[in-house]
Amino acid sequence: MARYTDAVCKLCRRESIKLFLKGERCLSPKCAVERRKGLPPGMDPKKLAARRKMSDFGMQLREKQKARRIYGVMERQFRRYFAEASRRKGMTGVTLLTTLERRLDNVVYRLGFADSRSQARQLVLHGHFEVNGQKANIPSFLVNAGDSVSVRETSRPLTYFKDRLQVQPAGTVPTWLRLNLNAMNGSVVSEPTREDVTGVDLNEQLIVEFYSR
Repeated sequence: MARYTDAVCKLCRRESIKLFLKGERCLSPKCAVERRKGLPPGMDPKKLAARRKMSDFGMQLREKQKARRIYGVMERQFRRYFAEASRRKGMTGVTLLTTLERRLDNVVYRLGFADSRSQARQLVLHGHFEVNGQKANIPSFLVNAGDSVSVRETSRPLTYFKDRLQVQPAGTVPTWLRLNLNAMNGSVVSEPTREDVTGVDLNEQLIVEFYSR
């Protein structure tokens, strides 16, 4: 499956907001969104003022693209997530976001074992984590309430994970997850709710409208 391999800072500039795709760099003065003052890639500043007001379709498309890029999901997979959310009871947009939150790579990121979702995806692919005692190397694996996610015993001596014990910030783990940093594991306390989807500025209703055209 094809995956975006160009500079990810261009994606943030295209959406004119920080998508936090590069971890700590997004919080530093090196952030491209701040340095370029929100100017989209390839856009002439003189032409920016002459741009027309964005259409409803344009706003819906941009919101869908923003969600895809935040969670690192390709179009076909994202469409499957939406189709599954539309079949379930409840609000489709909320169900879509909470399903994305349950992805294993996102859980690893939320627990603080990675600085970004792309880094978390790489760690999962390399087999550094296990779910309920079983090796899990599929980033799209969906966790459920009661599941445990932990660093594998063979990976804990690695310098990277030893350093995580020192840099893990306090108070950043969402309420639907519980972290035991010293044991290098976490547990899923409950299913995430819309209020638990923090740090992502998304209007899920626009995504629903995009796919309902």
